[in-house]
Amino acid sequence: MYDKLTGSERSKKLKQLEAGLTSQQRFFTRARESNENATKASYEVATLIAKHSKPFTEGEFIKDCVMTMVEKLCPEKKQDFANVCLARNTVARRIEDVSSDIKRQKLGARGKEFDFFSLACDESTDASDTAQLLIFLRGVDSDMNVTEELLDLQSLKNQTRGTDLFVSVCSAVDDMKLPWNKVSGIITDGAPAMAGERSGLSTRICEKVVEHGGKAIKLHCIIHQEVLCAKHLKYDHVMKPVIKAINYIRSKALCHRQFQQFLIDIQAEYGDVVYHNDVRWLCRGSALQRFCSLRQEIGEFMAKKGQSITELSDPVWLADLSFLVDTTKHLNVLNTSLQGPNAVISQLYSHIQTFGTKLKLFQRHLSQPQPNATHFPALQGIMTSFPQSNINAQTRRYAADISSLTEEFQHRFRDFAAIEKEITMFSSPFSVAPDTAPDHLQLELIELQCDAECRSRHQQLSLADFYRQLDEGRFQEIRTFAKKMLSLFGSTYLCEQTFSVMNFNKSRVRTRLTDSHLRDILRIKTTAFEPDLTYDLQSRSQYHPSH
Repeated sequence: MYDKLTGSERSKKLKQLEAGLTSQQRFFTRARESNENATKASYEVATLIAKHSKPFTEGEFIKDCVMTMVEKLCPEKKQDFANVCLARNTVARRIEDVSSDIKRQKLGARGKEFDFFSLACDESTDASDTAQLLIFLRGVDSDMNVTEELLDLQSLKNQTRGTDLFVSVCSAVDDMKLPWNKVSGIITDGAPAMAGERSGLSTRICEKVVEHGGKAIKLHCIIHQEVLCAKHLKYDHVMKPVIKAINYIRSKALCHRQFQQFLIDIQAEYGDVVYHNDVRWLCRGSALQRFCSLRQEIGEFMAKKGQSITELSDPVWLADLSFLVDTTKHLNVLNTSLQGPNAVISQLYSHIQTFGTKLKLFQRHLSQPQPNATHFPALQGIMTSFPQSNINAQTRRYAADISSLTEEFQHRFRDFAAIEKEITMFSSPFSVAPDTAPDHLQLELIELQCDAECRSRHQQLSLADFYRQLDEGRFQEIRTFAKKMLSLFGSTYLCEQTFSVMNFNKSRVRTRLTDSHLRDILRIKTTAFEPDLTYDLQSRSQYHPSH
């Protein structure tokens, strides 16, 4: 039909046909791009839902909110936003895809680069009475880059013996194809199933590493051991009246309201007392400090209720209370310094050694004929308020309690003390005598200590950066030793933090959340990796318009 067209007419018609074809191609390109953007947006929202611990059904609520705003602000874009599918099942699938991408594409690829890695394991029961075993890994590559990631969440439906835990950990490590001879250590909460000498998880893991030609260090979480040391000072004669008074005030709603209003009326420093809970690390110190600060107000209120606290008029008991308040405050400061991700084992153990030195100072001050209570402000306040009492004579007993606490710290941290030489060599290589170092490190250690430039960098850089800048040809053995020490976990803080997230997600009102979805949520919540939504995820997804 176009044979009759010649000259300019033919050229004009050709341009018209080309323009029509281009328009049709652009239509399909725009449609494809719009669909891809809608799918990517769906993934982004699903990831946010997992990170913020929201139910999968929140996607539909989010879409309703967005559509309401779009209708008011940019109604011409309504269809584009309507194409974003955020149905409950879709959000669940998106979260599965994101978790799979993080595990296989990111963690799997990074795991192949590890020179050493250690494991942190802890077990807890969720809202549906399922035992959940968290397994974190801390890996170090050849460039001294540290990676802390959730390796797996193993759900145990039956018993939780050391053998069961061991099988679960082996399954997680083998599933990621991580070599056992690169395991540098394992840290647990010290429970019998975890740390038993014969069949505990830690023992079995160390034996398996030896079978593969490696050597692993078995440790008990440094934070758990600090908490156990803090419980050594029982002081039941102080804690029982305090807990009894707090429970009386807060157990009944009417009494609690009246107490809060009473504090408001007299303009007290605080507006309420704090519940005591043994499970929470800092709870004991917080409850005691608040009770001590409000002891006069609490005494007046309890007297009005006919529940007088006779101990509040006893100077010796008040001194015991104040001593316990000050001591638990020091312990809480130590506990806080031990918390946090990406902590190096040498830094954590340094905090313990520092606190041990402080305890010796406290003991000397309190055992003097004229006791020095400078570092015990609450006790010093009681001593000033009751100068005629025999409180000064009680300070020797406090010094003995501090001495007992010092011995408890030395006893509890024997596993860290066993590797103290390695920790010191890692953190302070210039202060270690070469003769005390392992044979394969001695010559390189001498070269390192005689290098003025390296000594200067050690004072200026972090440990990871310092060892990263060492020449690999000159200090190969030292770098290998540093990578192994840098890979060690010092605590199970990540496990404890993740269990809080687990309990928030799988609560009493959300017990139907499956174990696999719980694992996906925790991996997305705790990861430092960014999922590749543009390729890895969308290549596995087929767009379906929302309806």
